[in-house]
Amino acid sequence: MNPSDEVCVDLMRQIRTSSQLHQAWVMQLWQTGDGPHPAAVMLLSEIDRQGELRLSELAKLRMVDISVVSRQIGQLASFDLVERRPSPEDGRVTLVKVSEKGQRHLERWRRLHVDFVRNALAGWDESELEDLAHRLRAVNDDLRAMVSAQARNQERPATRNETG
Repeated sequence: MNPSDEVCVDLMRQIRTSSQLHQAWVMQLWQTGDGPHPAAVMLLSEIDRQGELRLSELAKLRMVDISVVSRQIGQLASFDLVERRPSPEDGRVTLVKVSEKGQRHLERWRRLHVDFVRNALAGWDESELEDLAHRLRAVNDDLRAMVSAQARNQERPATRNETG
């Protein structure tokens, strides 16, 4: 059974509102300190999760153009939060990883996030938060799969039958 239009719209509205609230908090935090833009820090976190990788791989993971990743890597490098080196397989390709200073920066941001969520959701018990995280992960996995499938369909050349 398919969910109603109203349920689908409300779900997307709630997801968007959560994202906007998180973004507002992050921007408040960023404006009171010094460091790279929060979007660059999110990229740093992705590098930390994935390990050393190519900029093109990062762009694909983040679903953004490589120029966006390149700009953010430049910003992270200016704060000494990442290390770059040529790929041993292809010297034209740059590999990037989190530096020791980057690790400390991520630990600080993680602590701030944990404290924020812990304080904001103090009335929730651990099992409720685990269930919410599990459900949101499933929603994000399904939404990511749909975005990827639609992107693949847009890249596929039209066949003779589709063009008439």
